[in-house]
Amino acid sequence: MTHILIADDHPLFRLALVQAVANLGDDITIVEADGLEAARQALLAQRDIDLVLLDLHMPGSHGLMGLVSLRSEFPSVAVIMISANDDPLVMRRAMRYGAAGFIPKRSGIGDIQAMLRAVIACEDPEPLPARNRLDAEAEQDRDLATRLASLSPQQLRVLTLVAEGLLNKQIADRLDIQERTVKAHMSAVFERLAVRNRTQASLLLRSLEIADPSRSLAD
Repeated sequence: MTHILIADDHPLFRLALVQAVANLGDDITIVEADGLEAARQALLAQRDIDLVLLDLHMPGSHGLMGLVSLRSEFPSVAVIMISANDDPLVMRRAMRYGAAGFIPKRSGIGDIQAMLRAVIACEDPEPLPARNRLDAEAEQDRDLATRLASLSPQQLRVLTLVAEGLLNKQIADRLDIQERTVKAHMSAVFERLAVRNRTQASLLLRSLEIADPSRSLAD
């Protein structure tokens, strides 16, 4: 039995994914979530989930930070990213930060199912589109991915809340921890990310934000 979590805040697209996943076979069970925290709670509640389909632009995700956070807290769970942004650079960045695959939202059901079958079978998915030039950001991504991987899940949550502009007391209340614990986490985050203050840490995190073409068109 394969257990799959579908995490997407668009109900219609989530329904389409549910239908695509359900048609893979009778040995598939599906769990749904409409936000990053809902996905996290589902993973905590159901430890037998094997695979997450994660919307890149879901509330609380902060672009690739949502991927980094889930991979840190649940390293045995494979994560496939889903996005309306099908820029090859975005796809490759997602893979550098731990994604097992990338599904553009324009993909047909057959392509989605082929990706899912490959990941479930622990096979390499279809190669991503080739780039015509060397990726100048690749080394920076690899370096940042390594530094983020050195943070604990709680430190990553603290970092995310810092980027949202919350003060230490607010972060302590949100995570139900002591303010001194927040300060200790922040000291460790600054050291491991090689930054000096909250502003630099926030800017570093914002480098993981990815534009959502569908939302841009809606605006």
